[in-house]
Amino acid sequence: MSQPVKLSVIYYSATGTIAEIASVLAKTAEAAGAEVRVRRAAELAPQEAIDANPAWRDNLETTRHIPEATAEDVVWADAVLLGSPTRYGNIAAQLKQFVDTLGPQWQQGLLADKVYSGFVSSATQHGGQESTLLALYHTIHHFGGIIVSPGYTDASKFVDGNPYGTSHVDAQGQRPVDEATRTAAAVQARRVVNVAAALTASSTT
Repeated sequence: MSQPVKLSVIYYSATGTIAEIASVLAKTAEAAGAEVRVRRAAELAPQEAIDANPAWRDNLETTRHIPEATAEDVVWADAVLLGSPTRYGNIAAQLKQFVDTLGPQWQQGLLADKVYSGFVSSATQHGGQESTLLALYHTIHHFGGIIVSPGYTDASKFVDGNPYGTSHVDAQGQRPVDEATRTAAAVQARRVVNVAAALTASSTT
């Protein structure tokens, strides 16, 4: 009997949008038979900046029980979902810092031949979602990873309209994660698990 896909969901979330999407991805992947780890990137912002934004402070407290991501969480996994809010069209410094610590594992070839996919949020429509995901995927090319984007592989993808990964516009916290985003996340999670399962099965035959 084949082993379950090992999936790490690794994200950075300031005010909670990305954390909520990460939860949907993880639950869907588990329902699809994957063994899932949910990990958060360490917070780097100064406490005074966090305290100035109640939503930021509340999310930090709410998710404090989630373990911080380590390199081992990537090495362990067959597939990795990486999530970040947009920061000037790029991933947040907190997730970038985590990714930048993976040099030793990259040099040993331990990050190659895994499935990777990304998810993102922005405050405004067209606020850098696609460029953030594409910037994230540049790193995956260096890893020798296998990018599995959702594409337009499900009719629901024509509703959210982003073939690169799950994305949400939160309108500065005024738009909670909605059904379209949850559906997009579910499509992405199942696709990642299915492709990773096929790859791991082929590597053992």
